[in-house]
Amino acid sequence: MKNNFDVIVVGGGASGFFTAINIAENNSDLRIAILERGKEVLGKVKISGGGRCNVTHACFVPNLLTKFYPRGERELRGPFHTFCSGDVIEWFENNGVELKIEEDGRMFPITDSSQTIIDCFLDLAQENQIKINTSCSVQAISQTDESWILETTQGTLTCEHLVMATGSNPKIWELLSEKGHQIVSPVPSLFTFNIKDTRIKDLMGISVPNVTLKVKETKLKSNGPLLITHWGLSGPAILRLSAWGARELFDKNYQFTLQVNFLHEEVFDDVLVQLNELKLEHAKKTVIKKSPFDLTTRLWEQLVLASEITADAKWADLTKKQLVNLTNQLTNAEFKVNGKSTFKDEFVTAGGIDLKEIDFKTMQSKLFKNLYFTGEIMNIDAITGGFNFQNAWTSGFIAAQAIANK
Repeated sequence: MKNNFDVIVVGGGASGFFTAINIAENNSDLRIAILERGKEVLGKVKISGGGRCNVTHACFVPNLLTKFYPRGERELRGPFHTFCSGDVIEWFENNGVELKIEEDGRMFPITDSSQTIIDCFLDLAQENQIKINTSCSVQAISQTDESWILETTQGTLTCEHLVMATGSNPKIWELLSEKGHQIVSPVPSLFTFNIKDTRIKDLMGISVPNVTLKVKETKLKSNGPLLITHWGLSGPAILRLSAWGARELFDKNYQFTLQVNFLHEEVFDDVLVQLNELKLEHAKKTVIKKSPFDLTTRLWEQLVLASEITADAKWADLTKKQLVNLTNQLTNAEFKVNGKSTFKDEFVTAGGIDLKEIDFKTMQSKLFKNLYFTGEIMNIDAITGGFNFQNAWTSGFIAAQAIANK
């Protein structure tokens, strides 16, 4: 009976391990296996958060927490009332992992090492006698009255309860689609914008504390810190926009015009008034020398030059047209976006199992008995900041409770 289990979790990532461990802790009689197609488990955990693992976010109100999910906001409301970020902190502390909150709300282990999370999971899996099969890829899925049958690269395995925690795995989506589940076609989320523009060409590494971004001729908008990179623009404001606009920007083939207000919510008319006042107050000073706003000198220089103002121009010399140009550069600078780049190693996909086909009280499929989904295999994704992991923990916890207490 070595290939027969009570529960098989397909996917050796964050949600897979969390689900398996919580099942075992709630029902020690169950025989549980984790199947991982790769040579190692928890690979994404290892590289997340720059190797520090951004475990969750310090947002403790379920209805507020859902606002960080472009897809899944409505569906996660109930689950977050069952198991939220505060519960995650308590769970890890009970298992020997203390977390800390950073200024922006992100939470990490106090060791600043993702290995702490990995070791915690591996130790608990061993303690609970959870079998881990690596290099084990699922090739086919079928079902009898009592069991799920998995054809894998390591032979045939059977189980009563099947948990799919495979993230953005096209092969598994295909197998589930063949069985009748609807798959919302996957598109990238969380990416940076490729832009070639003289205004930012040599400014890589420069950041602006708070900008407002809009995608021209759409309703897409975001704000927050902006970072200039070798390839174009990144930072939280861009990543947020890419998440909320994942489908729309995909449809545009990542070719669009980005409007940047470097002064956040300052409006054109008010900024024009400020510039006219500067013209009077600093008449003899060179415009390009010092930014009157919260911008680095180098960025200010580029915006001034882009406004058809020469490097030696004094404030008193500025024409009405030049002042208007500069106001536009500050409050509504347009950049042509031509393509995207994946954000570091934290690739996130929008798409997956259609949420209408999942019971969010148990994470069970509405189509098949004893089939459960956790983590990113579902059409749920979030902005950066620990929110995708929170979905992994919450969905895993709920599925585990449902299975362990059957």
